Amino acid sequence: MMTERSAFSPDDLAVPLIQAPMAGGPSAPVLAAAVGSAGALGFLAGGYLPTATLGAQIVELRASLGGGVPFGVNLFVPQPVAEPHAVAAYREGLAAEAEQLGVTLPEPDLEDTGDWAEKISLLLQDPVPVVSFTFGLPEAEVIARLRSQGTYTVATVTTRDEARAAQAVGVDALCVQGPEAGGHRGTFDPAAAPSTTSLDELLGQVSAVVDLPLIAAGGVSTAKDVARLRAAGARLVQAGTAFLRADEAGTQPLHQAALADERFTETVLTRAFSGRWARALRNGFTDRHPHAPAAYPALHQLTSPLRAEAVRRSDADWLSLYAGVGFRAARAEPAAAIVARLSAAA
Repeated sequence: MMTERSAFSPDDLAVPLIQAPMAGGPSAPVLAAAVGSAGALGFLAGGYLPTATLGAQIVELRASLGGGVPFGVNLFVPQPVAEPHAVAAYREGLAAEAEQLGVTLPEPDLEDTGDWAEKISLLLQDPVPVVSFTFGLPEAEVIARLRSQGTYTVATVTTRDEARAAQAVGVDALCVQGPEAGGHRGTFDPAAAPSTTSLDELLGQVSAVVDLPLIAAGGVSTAKDVARLRAAGARLVQAGTAFLRADEAGTQPLHQAALADERFTETVLTRAFSGRWARALRNGFTDRHPHAPAAYPALHQLTSPLRAEAVRRSDADWLSLYAGVGFRAARAEPAAAIVARLSAAA
């Protein structure tokens, strides 16, 4: 049924909290279902998933939630590889490590779009309540078609200029991501240095230039963080790292353990694993590759077998331990307890 407005509203949520989409496993359907059942908004991360797998996860999540409980799906917007000339050299630089681990590095596919067209088609044929975008913006026509099906659309932005561009293509809301956030930065330009403007300051800058509901994301680890950001004008607050150790999360056990391991003391911004800037726990791999090129998704493809072998060996030194600055506050507990703890002062 065609509609001119989305069926979802931020005011529909009993709890003004979103569980961030975390690609690569953490955002499992069971986690999104637990978050949604607790009154917040759970998200599936479609970035790395084949279209059929994403479709199956949507079916599973719907069945778990039942009717009337909203949820979201996040997609990565494809862009050309920013520094294709640097991919071969990076692959050559990984050769010794691949040999040490006994794995074969693939030939990267520089044309990989992550099934973008197929996923958009899926979400148009079988609409979901909320769809968010990271790494740029879809065409305005895509946004309009999703909205015509009743889907609430959200763009991830990291600067004022990105916020203006997102409003111009017609999205319903903005996820304002500060540098404190774990995982990938949502910067539109893959070759640009990411902004260091704090989330609190960025919220003020964005609210001054757009007239859309704002979702605050980055470094959210306590109820005080949620209350502070809500008071600063965020309609909703998004937390990711806080859910990495949830009982229902699909996070690798090795990753979960590292978040509480005293050996890991800080986070760093790195392109070493994927070719896109991301915040992760500092480990041997981030130290060995401080100058990785802007070459997503080619680097993600290259390092995939290394990371898989690291899991098999239980060696966190090679793993992409994505985490935000508040990672020490992440607890091993049910997702519903995390929702309650973060929203206690909301």
